[in-house]
Amino acid sequence: MDIMNIGQAAKASGVSAKTIRHYEEVGLIPAAARTNAGYRQYGEREVHTLRFVRHARDLGFSLAEIAELVGLWNDRKRPSRHVKALAQAHIQDLEQKAQELLAMKAALEHLVSCCHGDDRPECPILDSLANNTGAAAPASVVRKQAT
Repeated sequence: MDIMNIGQAAKASGVSAKTIRHYEEVGLIPAAARTNAGYRQYGEREVHTLRFVRHARDLGFSLAEIAELVGLWNDRKRPSRHVKALAQAHIQDLEQKAQELLAMKAALEHLVSCCHGDDRPECPILDSLANNTGAAAPASVVRKQAT
């Protein structure tokens, strides 16, 4: 593969040029080599790293976790248990977020079931939001979901 500019690298990696610049700025990927005119240049290795980062983002890893994964990926002597531990911790975070989303869904479903959805101006959904009630799922719903 030839040397690419940022637009070509973005297309080849599936990561926008703006995101590539951000990743460089926060140190997730090394700063690109530059031409005499100051244009960024990327080769196959950089594009491969950008694809790695994109796949990790698709799995919901944070930038800090991805930085750690990139470091582990580049360290050929790393024990795989470190990678597995990081992935397992991420699974636990995802499970917690999934439970939180289910609780929000249940709370919203409850509010929707209380709303007549007709021509009357009364709306329990808006009332609940305005009065900060019903923002969380009822405890019975949360307990029911956990089982």
